[in-house]
Amino acid sequence: MAATQEQLTQWLARGFRDAPFVVDLGITLAALGPGWCEATLALQPRHLQQHGVVHAGVLSAMADHCAGAAATTTLGEGEAVMTVEFKINLLRAARGEALRCRAQVLKPGKSFAVVESEVFASADGKEALAAKLTATLAVIRTQ
Repeated sequence: MAATQEQLTQWLARGFRDAPFVVDLGITLAALGPGWCEATLALQPRHLQQHGVVHAGVLSAMADHCAGAAATTTLGEGEAVMTVEFKINLLRAARGEALRCRAQVLKPGKSFAVVESEVFASADGKEALAAKLTATLAVIRTQ
């Protein structure tokens, strides 16, 4: 039996709450639907590197986790995803109050999924695209 949208949302919300590193960073699920996911992060001084901009590791972790959640929305029962590889372009120094990530599945599949994530930095009510990630995720059987 396929999961309902509400069951899937609850399950993926647990994936954000139960992943210790994601919780430590403060990344939270904002919204999701078939083939996409959005997450947010309220920026704190601990997210910054020595020059006062968001650390690339924070951007990468957010984009990767959001990509995994987006891919999960396309899976069947007893399946999960794990990142095989990703490439990230850091387009500008991320500064401001918050980050928002939107991940979109480009190609779902039985063995692999390809997902693209965009991370936006919000400052003074304006968003700027800070990073773009393309990921390949392996579909694994959990049952």
